Amino acid sequence: MQNIRNMRFQELFKEEKYLALKNCLYNYLLRKRAVEKCLLSETLHWVLEIGSGISPLTTRSDHTIYSDVSIDAIRFLKKHQEKGFYVVADAGQLPFKPGVFSHVICSEVLEHIEDDLAVIREMSHILRKPSGCLVITIPHRKCYFTNDDYFVKHHRRYELAEIKHKLLVAGLRPIDMRKVLGPLEKITMSVAVYLYSILQKSRLPKGKSLKRGQRQPMHVFTVSFKWANLIYKLFAWLDASIMPLSFSSVILIKSVVSAGARPTERFGHDEKR
Repeated sequence: MQNIRNMRFQELFKEEKYLALKNCLYNYLLRKRAVEKCLLSETLHWVLEIGSGISPLTTRSDHTIYSDVSIDAIRFLKKHQEKGFYVVADAGQLPFKPGVFSHVICSEVLEHIEDDLAVIREMSHILRKPSGCLVITIPHRKCYFTNDDYFVKHHRRYELAEIKHKLLVAGLRPIDMRKVLGPLEKITMSVAVYLYSILQKSRLPKGKSLKRGQRQPMHVFTVSFKWANLIYKLFAWLDASIMPLSFSSVILIKSVVSAGARPTERFGHDEKR
């Protein structure tokens, strides 16, 4: 099974500037809001968040297990978060017994995995029968696949019919779909990645650090970045709210275990369309 994160993407976990700013990003804040809102009326028992990285989307329950393939991400999260449990694990080979979890959260992970159906089956396998609930967020619309998808090594973006089919094959029944981000987010990230690629060419050589006189501008940038994302979050939320679902760049899907679903279904072969 391939790792959830490409090595190029994992290197970002070791950059202090990235760690300081990532959890302030407007798109992360809106994904977190959507997941927390989806779980608001749920009774949580044991919860598993897959691919949490340094940015978990739920902190409501003390009985939450955060997992990621990156040991650096898990170490960082354990150091900076007070509650929960932490496991380094591949989403395709989860070290848990069948039917353990009442809820599984998997946000912006499936698109990084070549055999995503195997992972969906794995998540279905560890959910309680018949009340287990899976919450996923995914990048939407294949026509939106551009430079930012290449940068973070997405294998795909999803169409609704495609992801619904895979969930059903894995023994899960979609019961709710919500808009998380709209086309404005897609445009923003494409531009941001383009500008980042230009800045990378002028970054400091290895072994050199910022001089004393350069640290103050960096602090100002950090504060400005956080406030800019808080303000931009409102525009992104409004964009997602007014645009139809078919225009969404990120969607949330809530599914429950289908009646009669068997643990062995994860080892079966995909059905023909």
